[in-house]
Amino acid sequence: MASLTVRQLDEKLKTLLRLRAARNRRSMEDEVRVILRQAAEATGLEALDLIEPPNPAATPQPARPAVAPTETRRVVLIIGGGIAAYKSLDLIRRLRERRCAVRCILTAAAQEFVTPLAAGALAGEHAFTDLFDPRSELDVGHIRLARDCDLVIVAPATADLMAKMAGGHADDLATAVLLATDKPVLLAPAMNPQMWRHKATRRNLAQLLQDGVRTVGPNAGEMAERGEAGTGRMAEPMEIAAAVEALLAPAASALAGKRVLITSGPTHEPIDPVRYIANRSSGKQGHAIARAAADAGAVVTLVSGPVTVPDPPGVTVTHVESARDMLAAVEAALPADIAIFAAAVADWRAAQTSGQKLKKEAGDTPKEGFRLALTENPDILSTIAHLKDTRPSLVIGFAAETERVVEHAKAKLKRKGCDWILANDVSPESGVMGGDLNRVHLVTADRVEDWPTQSKDEVAQMLIARIAAALALPIRKDAR
Repeated sequence: MASLTVRQLDEKLKTLLRLRAARNRRSMEDEVRVILRQAAEATGLEALDLIEPPNPAATPQPARPAVAPTETRRVVLIIGGGIAAYKSLDLIRRLRERRCAVRCILTAAAQEFVTPLAAGALAGEHAFTDLFDPRSELDVGHIRLARDCDLVIVAPATADLMAKMAGGHADDLATAVLLATDKPVLLAPAMNPQMWRHKATRRNLAQLLQDGVRTVGPNAGEMAERGEAGTGRMAEPMEIAAAVEALLAPAASALAGKRVLITSGPTHEPIDPVRYIANRSSGKQGHAIARAAADAGAVVTLVSGPVTVPDPPGVTVTHVESARDMLAAVEAALPADIAIFAAAVADWRAAQTSGQKLKKEAGDTPKEGFRLALTENPDILSTIAHLKDTRPSLVIGFAAETERVVEHAKAKLKRKGCDWILANDVSPESGVMGGDLNRVHLVTADRVEDWPTQSKDEVAQMLIARIAAALALPIRKDAR
């Protein structure tokens, strides 16, 4: 590509460039780069209208192909005031690698950790800091920032910034943009674990989720403060960038062409023609995941135990009764790209099944009672997770626990050999079994995400978004 120098431009154009560069506090060369980048993003029309171009007859320009508008996504990155702000500088680079044009807004507190110069240099564009900046507010700049983008990211999202968002505050540039935007918002929370667990933060998060805000993280681990550990670390830049890609992808194509295998509901293990061993699983969560996956464009096979909820539309459903039936149906449905085992499979079955209804014998006493010999059912999750040739790329299990939920889920993740575990508390007081709400913890080899209480449909949509984001990255071998 031929080099372009300011000296080669006519005097009138140089004067216009000089005035524009001075207004934006950039060199003339940098101003030319910004104009060219904006011109490419706008297919060469809108940005070039800002200046008077040289006479085409005097300076013939070679024809260049138009850049498809979908090739560059525009994001606004709001950097909050926390030590994790240093990660946001790497996030800018990760976003630009994914063809995202990034505009940065730094809160006053963020500028105590990173500088606008650093953010602007990495983004290749002036970083914004002041709601009352006369250079940008001549044309109501905060409204333009709020609307002239495809997504707003807040990373790190501090407890203070989340509280302001939940309350609808707009006392600085960042909160004014967040209140004025009509675009999706993605938060990457980062704070001390006690602040993350605080009831006020949980209330604010619940309100933001109800308002449609999406989240990624926080993760568990050591904190910046000496001796502090827990959930509160900001998600890594690669995780956030992957979540951004999933959000910017059309919902109907986030999993387009992917083969997804899902199990749902309980299993019934017969004792005799009348009685069976079962549990209280309704199948609502597994069926919701199947619907969400189908809505995302996946080719979905659902293996369902006995349930009363209707089959999801657009899904191939195989109905089974027992754990052995379910394993056979799962193996028949392979290969698959993703396998999600949401079914509450009975761990045991009767060692011998009677062909006739078992009768209470006259000699039986309440003290002795009836003795039922049990044998262990096949472990469907472990069986599929340990396959060699036909193992799905991403294997996800569920852990229904009544105590020490996360601790048991971590042990199950290692024991079963799967990639992720969604753990939830199914004790009677939780109302999860058979209910419409769920509160899960996403457990992987290196992190734990505590999701808020939400509907099972919302859990399903959140899980599919996480899967779509993860597919942008290779599944680590040590995560299995």
